[in-house]
Order: sequence, then C-alpha cells, then structure tokens
Amino acid sequence: MLIGIAGAVVAAIVVLIVLFKLMWRVAEPNEALIISGSKHRSEGVADGLGFRIVTGRGTLVTPGVQVVRKLSLDLNEADLDVECVTSQGIPVHVKGVVIFKVGDDPVSIANAARRFLDQQKMMGHRVHNVFAGHLRSIVGGLTVEDMIRDRERLTGETRAASGSEMEKLGLIIDSLQIQEILDPTGYIQNLAAPHAAAVQRDARIAAAEADRRATEAEQEAFARKAEATRNSGIQQAGYQAEMETATARAMQAGPLAQAASRQEVVVQETKVAELEAHRKEQQLQADVRKPADARAYETRTKAQADRDARISAAEALARETELKAAAEANRVKIAANAEAEATRARGLASAEATKATGQAEAAAAEAKGLAAAEAARALGLAEAEAIKARASALAENQEAVVAQQLAENWPEIVRAGAEAFGNVEHMVLLNGAEGMGEMFAKALTMGGTGLGLARQLLGAMSPQNDAGEGAEQTAQRVVSQAIPVQDNAKD
Repeated sequence: MLIGIAGAVVAAIVVLIVLFKLMWRVAEPNEALIISGSKHRSEGVADGLGFRIVTGRGTLVTPGVQVVRKLSLDLNEADLDVECVTSQGIPVHVKGVVIFKVGDDPVSIANAARRFLDQQKMMGHRVHNVFAGHLRSIVGGLTVEDMIRDRERLTGETRAASGSEMEKLGLIIDSLQIQEILDPTGYIQNLAAPHAAAVQRDARIAAAEADRRATEAEQEAFARKAEATRNSGIQQAGYQAEMETATARAMQAGPLAQAASRQEVVVQETKVAELEAHRKEQQLQADVRKPADARAYETRTKAQADRDARISAAEALARETELKAAAEANRVKIAANAEAEATRARGLASAEATKATGQAEAAAAEAKGLAAAEAARALGLAEAEAIKARASALAENQEAVVAQQLAENWPEIVRAGAEAFGNVEHMVLLNGAEGMGEMFAKALTMGGTGLGLARQLLGAMSPQNDAGEGAEQTAQRVVSQAIPVQDNAKD
C-alpha cells in the first residue's frame, strides 16, 4: 500500500514536471514571446491587444489554449541602392546601409508583431522601400555639390524623414550610412577635374620644390665636401712644405757645420803656419838662406795644395747645393701645377730652401775667402821672413852669402865662361896650366857672360861690402879665388 502510494506520488510529480515543462516558456534576451489565445493586458499598452508580450523572463502557457510565437529583437541590415535625380536634373546612384531592429518597448514590439510576426524576413525589403522614397525626395532638393560636401546633412534628413514611419512599424534605426554616390554622367568626375588638376599642379610644384631643395642640399653638401678636401689638401701641402723646409735646413746644416769646422781648421793651420814661420825664422838665423828657402818652398807648396783642395771642396759643395736646390725647385714646380694652393705653399718652401742654400753658399764663400786670405797671409809672412832672413844674412856676412850664391850657380857661370872659347879652333899657351887659369879668369872678369850672370845674381845685394868693394869687384875677386888650377885646356 505504501509502495502504491509512493508510486502514485512519484507519478504525480512526474506528471506535474512534464506539464510544467509543457506550459513554461522562457523568452531569450534577444527575443520577445508573443502569446495569443486569451485576453491579457500588456504593460504599456492602453487597450487589450488580444495577445501578451513577454521579454526577458519566463511565463506559463496553457497548451492547446494559447499559442506562443517568437519575435526576434536582433539587429537587421538593409542595403540601399537608390537611383535619384538632383535639383540640377543630374541622375545619381546612391548606395548606403540601414541597421535597424525592433524596439525594446512593448508598443514597438506590438507594432512589429502585428506587421512582421510571420514576415520577419521581409523587414529589410520594407525598410529599403521606406528609405528609398524618402532618399529620392531629399536628393531631389539638393545639388550634387551639396551631397558631396555635406553628406551628413543627407544622412540626417533621410533619417529624420523616415523616423516616424519606422516608429509606426515598431522599428528603430541604429545606424544609417551613405556609402557611395555614383554619377553615371561623369558630372562628379568633371566637377573634381579642376580640383584634381589643381592638386596635381600643387603636387608637381611641391615635388619640383622638394627636388630643388634636395638638389641645393646636395650641391651644398658637395661644395662643403670639396671645401673640406681643399682645406685638407692645403693643410697637407703646408705640412709637407714645413717638412721639406726642415729637411732642407737639416741638409744645409751639415755643409754649414763643415764650413765652420773647416774655417776653424784653417785658423788653426794659420796659427801653425805662423809658428812654423817663426821656427823657420829662427832656423834661418842659424842655417842662412838655403834651408829657409826649402822650408818656405815647402810651406808655400802645402799652402797652395790646401788652398786648391779647399777651393775644390767648396766648389763641389756649392755645385751639389745648387743641383739640390734646382731639383727641389723643379719638383715643387711640377707639384704646384696640380693645385694652386699647394703651389703657393711649395713656393714658400722653395723660397726657404733657396734662402738656406744662399746662406750656405755665402758661408762657404766666406770660409773659402778666409782660407785663401789666411793662406796668402801665411805665404806672405813666410816670404817676408825669408827676405828678412836673407837681408840679415847679407848684412852680417855678405861675402859668405855671395860665395854661397856663386857656388849654387857655379855650373852656369862656368858654362857661360866656356862659351867665350866656343869659336876658338887653336889656342897656344906659353905658360901651360897657369896660363890657362889666367886666361879663363880674364874671360870671366872682363865683362863677359859669366860676369853678367854674376851681376844678375848679385844685383839685389848691397852696393858695397864691409871692405868697401862693389858687388862687381867682389864677384871678380871671389871668382878668381874660386877658379881651380887646371892642368889642361880643353876646346
């Protein structure tokens, strides 16, 4: 019994659940339930509609008595493709889109349910027709220029004109967009042609101006680059000129130092020559003329050799300096043809080198002149000392000096005396060898050639000796004393 009761209860519960499922309807958020079959008063609607509207909640429906149908509250879209004529009589083709939906209020839902409940797919067509009519009417009062320039006005007027009719249909407009205005006659294109030409002109002008500015910038950049290159070349040439000037000065420093050193050597040699002359003077006082003449000749020969060597060295150095200066000037001249600025720099360097060369040549010439002067002075001092020594010797012992001179030149005197007998074929001597000696002595002392030679040798001596004899008498006496006694006479 309990089981039967429990089964009956369960069955009753199951039946109730099934009946509830059959009777309970729930409206989705994007739909409205239209329940018809009984008189109900809908919220917000004055008169009874004969149907009930349920949105966003559930409700009980009597199966078999009431009918439940759904009205979509989703967004819908209607494309506009309308041919219109403007106030200017120009045909245009307007394309747009309308986004609409059933209103959320009961009145809008009721209006839409009465019109589109079984024809919801026709809503877009109906909306297109409504907007097409109003769009033609509004476009007919506008010009093409107004439509293009103030498209918002076209959209607003169309939306305002269609709003009341859309409200009667229970629809609301979410969006209206005019997407495109086409002109089959080409009026819009012709209307835009002047502006397009102006824009194209401005674009070309802007492009030309930009190209001009770019060209100016490029040329300015090239000019700056060339200027930088020129400045770099000038600086490099200046540095090169300074280096070459320093090199030239360094090259001339050696010859200048050599010349100065040689000058000091010449001065020391001069001092040595003076000391040597003094020593020779003392020796001349002791050894008389011949040793003094030999040393004077040696000194003169050495001085001449040194002078010739120094002159040759100075001339070679001057020639080398001149060739170097000429080569440097030629190289600077060739390099100067490549760049004007470098020419000026190298010209300055060449001028410095020439100046240094001139200073070196002047120093060399000065050194050569000093050397020659010192050599001449030393030679003159030596000769003066020799003359002085000879004069002193003549003053102290004239007879000895005369004897020495005659002894040195005795072969010439004898030869000259013998020439007097050159043309004698036969000679008869009465007193033998003694007669031959007397005859030869007379030939030498009687104004002959031998006596003339003796006069030439003794012409520079003093007119009288200590004994009061003249130079000729002294010579005759010395010759007479110096003639050896010969045993035979020869032809």
